[in-house]
Amino acid sequence: MEQADTGKLLNIVILATSDLHGNLWGYRYEDSRETENDGMARVASYVKEVRDSGAAVILIDNGDVFQGNMLTDDIYNKRTDTVHPVSAVLNAMGYAAMTLGNHEFNFGLDLIAKFRQELDFPVLAANAAYPGGELFAEPYTLIEVQGVRVAVIGLTNPNIPRWDAGKVEELRFGHMAETAQQLAASLRAEDKADIIVISAHAGMVAEFDEEGGSDSAEQIARLVPEADVLLVGHMHITVKQRIGDIVIGGPRDRGREVVRFDLTVQLEGAGPRVVNREVSIADMAGWEPDPEFRKLAAEAHEETIRFSGQGGGALAAEADGSILGYATADFQPQAETGGIPAGRLQDTPVITLIQKVMLQASGADVAATSLFSDTADLKQGPLTYADVYRIYPFDNVLYVVTVTGKELKAYMEASATHFNQWQPGDLEVTANPEVPSYLYDMFAGIDYQIDLSQPAGQRIINVLYQGQALADTQQLQLAVNNYRYSSLLKASRLVSAARHWESPCSVRDMLVSYIRGQGTLSPEADNNWSITGVGN
Repeated sequence: MEQADTGKLLNIVILATSDLHGNLWGYRYEDSRETENDGMARVASYVKEVRDSGAAVILIDNGDVFQGNMLTDDIYNKRTDTVHPVSAVLNAMGYAAMTLGNHEFNFGLDLIAKFRQELDFPVLAANAAYPGGELFAEPYTLIEVQGVRVAVIGLTNPNIPRWDAGKVEELRFGHMAETAQQLAASLRAEDKADIIVISAHAGMVAEFDEEGGSDSAEQIARLVPEADVLLVGHMHITVKQRIGDIVIGGPRDRGREVVRFDLTVQLEGAGPRVVNREVSIADMAGWEPDPEFRKLAAEAHEETIRFSGQGGGALAAEADGSILGYATADFQPQAETGGIPAGRLQDTPVITLIQKVMLQASGADVAATSLFSDTADLKQGPLTYADVYRIYPFDNVLYVVTVTGKELKAYMEASATHFNQWQPGDLEVTANPEVPSYLYDMFAGIDYQIDLSQPAGQRIINVLYQGQALADTQQLQLAVNNYRYSSLLKASRLVSAARHWESPCSVRDMLVSYIRGQGTLSPEADNNWSITGVGN
């Protein structure tokens, strides 16, 4: 603990959220249930108590708040006729600044422009600019607390073009640490700030740029040692540490945690200066939702429940027409092997359904998709929008790109790195923790095997297209979602051609239309692939 000098002292509390992902109420719309340990309504209770204690509080957000559930993605991010409920609650809670997260860009620049107009506080992204140098958002904001000037610098994730390339073509995203270094030096040189807070929508370690560190918050701490506070996020994990004199914090997602930075500022002498810094993490599990907050969010929450078709149960859903169809049986096997669900070890009706819809909508030869959740399933009985959301929770659109046989097999090999190599004596297949399940795609339109006795990069064997061995030079049309196209196929240079078709609606909307058209669905699996090279 730093030792404060004698003299007049001021305690400033900075409360910070990140990756709230639209979770206003504390509710899982896809499961029709309230949560017990997250949501902005609980955050509001905590913030209110800290403020009521008499502390001088600054409340900031680190991004990814306007995306993430049905309320945001399916209803209010597509409406222009009303104030976004996320904007309304952020204003009501008295936020002082917000940094743009990568998911704020998922719905294009128009949505960002809309909520920037709605918010009562600045939206920050110092490292996002147009080619001519004009900044896309504010680089920082200055907040005065009893004569102490607090600068909050906001940095968005520079990997945004990997994930949303087509929506940010007119923007350039700079190195986070270098941008922060320049701004902090300018603020100090011009005597504009007594305290420097950096809010970076990134994890501590580099996600892609391991050499340059453009996406590493740790690099910010190294290049900007004069900063007092560093808020991080994006990775949905708890961060609580110190590098030099900088205190660093990051919360888990969906309002599960709030980061609290306590700064002791000496006011007398040569001017305000921080003489003590502490960081702590407040878990929202013990907090009751704020009733005033819930009153403000109630209309949007209730509309989302009606939209999901599950709020009143199946009978209510049927009465208002929100039942899409019926499943004659469950679509997903429940078994696990080594912690891996059966849905990733064998072809299943859930994956077959998604791929069938992708192929029919696009006219492509091959389709690739992932099992986004280990528990994704269509259960026997009536099917509502919430069921579709469970098996496809992202608002992706569909692309078609021409690939060669060689490129397709390279993509398949990259996907198969999700598994560990089978070793003599192993009892079950296990997953590589460095390659998360959402990066593991399964393929339709071709037959193939994954030989786990082989090292990564040499596992895809017996690839057939229409019964014939797939030649490296053969050209196929591949249907894949926009995220996978940008973040893997193009970012890793697995595919040389550019997409030549984009769907007019989301994959989830395609699934809704297909289920409505079919009425009754029976589980079917193509069984066009299998895992081999395991066992004695």
